Amino acid sequence: MTDKQIVIDAIINGEKFKAEKQAPRENPARPDEVVGYAPVNTREDTVRAIDAAHDAFPSWAESDMPDRIKRMRTAIQHIKDRTPEIAELLSREHGKPLYDSKGEIGVSLAWMEFACDNVAEVLENEVQKHEGGKTIIAKDAIGVVSAISPWNYPISLSTIKIAPALLAGNTMVLKPSPLAPLAVSVVTEIIADAFPPGVLNLVHGEADVGVELTSNPKVAKIAFTGGTETAKHIMKAAADTIKHMTLELGGNDAAIVLKDFDVNDEKAMRRLVISNFLTAGQICMIAKRVYVDRSIYEQFVEKYIEAANKWIRVGDPFGKDTTIGSVNNKKQMEFVQSLVDDAKSKGAKVVKLGKILDQDLYEKGYFMQPTVVLGAGYDDPIVVEEQFGPTVPILPFDDDQHAIDLANDSIFGLTSSVWGEEEHAVKIAKHIQAGTTMINTAAVQGLDVRFPFGGVKQSGMGREYGKEGILAYTDTHVINIPDELDLPYIPE
Repeated sequence: MTDKQIVIDAIINGEKFKAEKQAPRENPARPDEVVGYAPVNTREDTVRAIDAAHDAFPSWAESDMPDRIKRMRTAIQHIKDRTPEIAELLSREHGKPLYDSKGEIGVSLAWMEFACDNVAEVLENEVQKHEGGKTIIAKDAIGVVSAISPWNYPISLSTIKIAPALLAGNTMVLKPSPLAPLAVSVVTEIIADAFPPGVLNLVHGEADVGVELTSNPKVAKIAFTGGTETAKHIMKAAADTIKHMTLELGGNDAAIVLKDFDVNDEKAMRRLVISNFLTAGQICMIAKRVYVDRSIYEQFVEKYIEAANKWIRVGDPFGKDTTIGSVNNKKQMEFVQSLVDDAKSKGAKVVKLGKILDQDLYEKGYFMQPTVVLGAGYDDPIVVEEQFGPTVPILPFDDDQHAIDLANDSIFGLTSSVWGEEEHAVKIAKHIQAGTTMINTAAVQGLDVRFPFGGVKQSGMGREYGKEGILAYTDTHVINIPDELDLPYIPE
């Protein structure tokens, strides 16, 4: 591991753009270490980037599909070549273990390759001949896309937008989160270098940059991953110009454990533990509340804690035995701790899980020992709010309908999971209000980039991944060609 600092610049119209101000990004596992610096761009810088994308759009939209695909494949290969370097940087700035960072890059590359493999077919003109003549259904590029990505999976949640947008003929301005700006900027620069100037631009900054990206009249579409409250402000900012939107927002994903789940299945129990605590629980699609049939509740909790204690090892993101690193930032750590403390103050039992590998490092960094919360109320904040951290409540339910009601009693509906005999689990899954429901797996373990992903209710709108994730960056354009025009009646 290197402790070398990296300095990132904005990219505007194919050129590196130096900002007057730079912001440091700390290593959350070692907060006294500065990993690197990202620019603090201004609103004026953002306008320059949007203008560059706007100017580049007409020619890029008319470019040949084979050329777009070739350029994206070039970028994919360069990312592959630099994966060790990028993964190390991501772990240093984020706090996630190295295996987790490599996994994120792997998912990103898998999606980019899927998009390259399928975009020509998905966007091919559909021609229908009929009794009235012929109709062409085309998929046109939309225009300039503003993409705003979060800190928890910064690379994958940026490339999920970049790849389909550029392949469909759009141009883009990307703004990463200030809490994980470095590795994603390296990836973005690699991709931008493979495309003509202005096609992919990169800016960093705070709220004023976000306001420009979401309100500028030259922006035709917004692709945002983040919190529901922020999305409400984005929708208001975009309202005046009626922009296209893809919003992947928060989730409070329920896991339902049925009475026919085998609590002695060690692999299944480990999958469930991982679905709760991968990336220290900082994943939108993590299983954040677990409901267990009351008839197996006590036995389940015993086996769950046993499985968690075997897998969870909290430590240095570069440690070979580490399974869970630090929380990304102090504010998030304090929020999660406040939920745990609140539950404990109301009588819930908090059980610490796993092993701390380096106590000295643990005390200096933004680490939290994962916990399971037992005996919380169904309406307690730790149950109804999105924790986004290494803690999970486990609660009993009385029958299948009770489980369905509990799972659906949320403003969110991103993902969910059902654990048990397959036919029974699928029957329950059909009644859950969620964009995705997984059977006997959850979170990233059950993600497949070939199929659409997105939420219902206040977990968002639109879909990413799959063919729908490519079509999301197009406008449907219908061209009607009649055989013979019937003139309207003209009186003599």
